[in-house]
This record gives sequence, structure tokens and C-alpha cells, in this order.
Amino acid sequence: MKKNLLPLTMGGFGIGMTEFVMMGILPDLARTLDISIPVAGHLISAYALGVVLGAPLLVAIAGNYPPKKILLGLMAMFTVFNLLSSFAPSYEIMLITRLLSGLPHGAFFGVGAVVASRLAAKGKEAQSISMMFAGLTVANIVGVPLGTYIGHELSWRLTFVVIGVVGLITLAGIYKLLPDMPVVGQTNLRKDLKLFTYAEPWLILGITAIGTGGLFAWFSYIAPLLTEVAHFRADQITWILVLAGIGMAVGNLLSGMVADRVSPIKATMLFLGLMAISLIVVYYVSPFKLPILAMTFVTGAISFSLGAPIQILMIRASNGSEMLASSVTQAGFNIGNALGAFLGGLPIAAGLGYASPQWVGAGLATVGLLLGVVLYIRQQNVSSPTVDVDMPEEVLA
Repeated sequence: MKKNLLPLTMGGFGIGMTEFVMMGILPDLARTLDISIPVAGHLISAYALGVVLGAPLLVAIAGNYPPKKILLGLMAMFTVFNLLSSFAPSYEIMLITRLLSGLPHGAFFGVGAVVASRLAAKGKEAQSISMMFAGLTVANIVGVPLGTYIGHELSWRLTFVVIGVVGLITLAGIYKLLPDMPVVGQTNLRKDLKLFTYAEPWLILGITAIGTGGLFAWFSYIAPLLTEVAHFRADQITWILVLAGIGMAVGNLLSGMVADRVSPIKATMLFLGLMAISLIVVYYVSPFKLPILAMTFVTGAISFSLGAPIQILMIRASNGSEMLASSVTQAGFNIGNALGAFLGGLPIAAGLGYASPQWVGAGLATVGLLLGVVLYIRQQNVSSPTVDVDMPEEVLA
């Protein structure tokens, strides 16, 4: 890994920790705030809504500043709002702080993806972006299990203090290691918004929002799935989340290579199809400890294989609005987060059990796959001015 990519990886680590640790500490947080687990799942949706709102809004506001300054500002917001979450006295206040914590998420990854692609050698853009997303996977190996352990054994409030410390370390890394980069052209909001007048970005957004909802229907309720259906002890969840994180790390690294060697759309369709199959298998093996452990690794690997190829798809369809397009993709991922958490909670609330969200997830992944097929056919048969087969030269400079 290039040294100047390390701050992006560290930022991904902090963001991944705050996003995914909620799944591990959900029962603890629900008990402390005196709410049910499905209601606590709304905190996951609130964070995702913050990402959806913040991604395009913050990029539009800050787009004319140098990328390094934008990333410093976004990480400062991330740090402050996560520290505020640790002091939330009630469910309602926690809902607000989680919404605010999500605001810088999408913009950070959006700007970071463009920076990573500019630092990459030609033909290695997906692999370079996957190094930033590697922070998310390392978070699931180290940060999320650590945060879950702290939440179980001490207090979930201390978990958010740790996340705030990670934010401070990331700020120092951005300041010292990330190179200064000039602004590539001036952001014009009216010009950037033309991105949404074409079909391809909407198809990619649909693939992202609906398809990745399958991941979150599974992962949002993984703790009660493992304790109530597979009958693992609560203190074993930490180590099982490490296994999921290792799978995510493997899948993320493989996805960058696959997307660079074939094409981003083919890689996306492949991984969405595998995700649907994987979630159905999870449903049937969930009462059995060894098979569910194996599928925790496999499902983690498949689900995190989508990040890099989808990001490249959107950047190539951006028609010169790379930062906005890339940030909107992150909004799409978190629409998937909110959608998966909300829809996955419905069958639980209806009394169908903690394994039932797997069918919801498989359905969402299948719809994402079908949208991918539509996009693939369009790319093959329709000559569209919004799809750049090669990355723009200024992005690769």
C-alpha cells in the first residue's frame, strides 16, 4: 500500500467501526435505553439516513476546496458527533446523534475514492479504491469486535469514545501523510446535478441501494441470529464478528482484482448473485453452529466484494462530476443499510424469528442483480454519452 493511502484506510476503519459496531452492541444498547431490538435497529437506519443526506450536500458545499481540506473537515465532524453519541441520555437523543454521525460518512468515502483513483497507476483504480475500503474490513476484524467486547463487558458508551479517538488519529494522519492536491476544475452545482438526468447513474444507484440491502438485512441482526437461533453465548459474538471481518477483508481485496481484470458491471452481477444464494444458505444452516460459522465468513466475503466495482461504475458514469457521483454511491450503500435494517426487522416483529431476514436479504440482492443485468445490456447495446469507458484523464493525473 502507498503510504499516502494510509489516512484513507484509517478513515475507513473509523467509519466502518461506527457503522457496523451497532450490530454487535444492539442488544446492550436496547437494554440500556429500554427499547426493543427492532426499535434499536432504527438507530442503524438513522445513521444511514445521515449518510444519504450528507453525501451530496457536503460535497456540493465543499467541492471547490482542495481534497485534503475537505477530508480534514469531514473527519472533524465524524469525531465530534461520535463523541456526542457516547453521552446520549435517551433513545431520542441517540437517534439524533447517530443521524449527525452519518453526515460525513458518504462524503469522506466519495472524496476519498476520487483521491485514491488519482493516486493509482492506470488500470489499478479499483485496487487503489479497495485499499481505502480495506479500512472497513479491518474495522470488522479488529474495531467492531473490540467495540462489541467493550459494549458487552463495560459500556457501549465507551465504544463511541474509542471511535472518537480513532477519528483524532485519522485527522493527524490526513494532515501529515495525505499529499496536497489541486482542485480539478471548479464545482458547479447546476452542472453536477445534470448527472441525475441520465439513466446510468440511477441504475447504479438502484443496484447499490437495493442490492446491498441484502448485506444489511443479514448483518443488522447477526447478534440475535447467533444467540437466539444458533445458540452461541453472548460473549462468543465478538469472535464470530472477527470471522465475519476476515471474510470481508478477503472479499474486498479480491473484488478490486476481479473488477480490474474483467469489468466492474460483470463483477457486480457476479457478487450480487452469490450474495442471494449465500443468504438462503444462511437461513437453512442457522441452527447449526459449524455451518453458520462457515457461512458467516463466506457471506462477509461476498457482501464486501461489491464496494470497489460499484464505486468504479459510478465514477465512470459521472461525466466529470466524480466527487458528487462517488459520494452519491455511498449514499446508495446506506440507503441499502437503512432498507435492509428496516425490512429485515419486519419479519422479526411479525414473529417469524431471527433467521427470517435472510429471505428479505436474498430478495433485495436478486433485485439488485436484475438491475445489473439491465445496466449491462444498456452498456452493450446503447451508446450513451454519460458512460466513459476510460477514466477521465484528469482523474488519473
